[in-house]
Amino acid sequence: MKILVINSGSSSIKYQLIVLPENQVICKGMVERIGEKDSQIHYHSEKHQIDDLINIPTHQIGLEQIALLLLCPKKGVINNADEIVAVGHRVVHGGSVFAQTTLIDKIVKKVIQNLASIAPLHNPPNLMGIEVAEKVFPKAKQVAVFDTAFHQSIPEVAHRYAIPNELYEKENIRVYGFHGTSHQYVSKKAISFLGKEKSKIISIHLGNGCSITAIKDGKSIDTSLGFGTMNGLIMGTRSGDLDPSVVLFLEQHLGYSSIDITNLLQKESGMLGLTGMSDLRDIEEAAAKGEKMPQLALAMTVYRIKKYIGSYTVAMNGLDALVFTAGIGENSDVIRKLVCTDLDFLGISLDLKKNAVRSKEIRTIESSDSKVKILIIPTNEELEIAEQTYQLIKKN
Repeated sequence: MKILVINSGSSSIKYQLIVLPENQVICKGMVERIGEKDSQIHYHSEKHQIDDLINIPTHQIGLEQIALLLLCPKKGVINNADEIVAVGHRVVHGGSVFAQTTLIDKIVKKVIQNLASIAPLHNPPNLMGIEVAEKVFPKAKQVAVFDTAFHQSIPEVAHRYAIPNELYEKENIRVYGFHGTSHQYVSKKAISFLGKEKSKIISIHLGNGCSITAIKDGKSIDTSLGFGTMNGLIMGTRSGDLDPSVVLFLEQHLGYSSIDITNLLQKESGMLGLTGMSDLRDIEEAAAKGEKMPQLALAMTVYRIKKYIGSYTVAMNGLDALVFTAGIGENSDVIRKLVCTDLDFLGISLDLKKNAVRSKEIRTIESSDSKVKILIIPTNEELEIAEQTYQLIKKN
């Protein structure tokens, strides 16, 4: 069964064409830096590799370019669109409606659209990916895999806010959590690697969007992203944790509208607001040259991560493994080094030589005297989405 996985992020689209149940990846690639002047498209198959700078101003154009590559007479991997049996879509916010992988119909699309106000950087491109895929692959089943599903196990003591009960009971205002597909995938890999079903793991997903999750015995028990996708860790363009009084001040004293505040906190804050840059690679380079604000931004990012590591270790009454994943977590030895520095009280000690090694394999980077395993586990949300899509199609 050929399943195309589309993972539309806030500034990128990852995709893989996978044959299930063999888990054979026919091709994979990525569109990155969407909307920036140096956007890129990558396409890797057994016979061809394409890495091009190309103007990709929107997610829709990016998805159309992916489809053209898949169907290209010379370099493509399918002869016609009907070879695709199903398209599995990462959808960020499923609210309280969707706790499981779901076949997409008009009602599902409407709910995804309605939840866009909570996840404005993600649900709109997720929905666009669905609608483009419906046109390009009209005979394929369209399946939604929700980021929020893995976090449904978070207990009430952690997912409730201290606001009037009716807002929870009638409006479903609570912690939902995100990046669930990634946290679920790497935690399963970590549990297998450790050989411990009973385990206490902190998974740190660091990309343009960031989150950190406490996973006890394979289940999410707390996570940094909550009702929407703005709080928690400092991100590429999102503020992370913020005193609500700041929002009230912006509105009441500076005349900001709700739209202005949304744009400010979603698209103009985080690393971009601090440094004028949203890509960590550029920020690390500037910091290495001695530029003050990039250095401060890195220090603030790391400080926030450390605060969550401490609180989640307490919440689980211990820690077996710290897992770094996603683009920054897997590739930035600088961030990993800074995060693991001065955590010896928690039994976390990094091996600098191991940390500096680049690899696409699961690996440990802790020192010999570290009480806590420090793992780098490349996330594969696409494979997790493909497997969940395959299981759903088999049932239906």
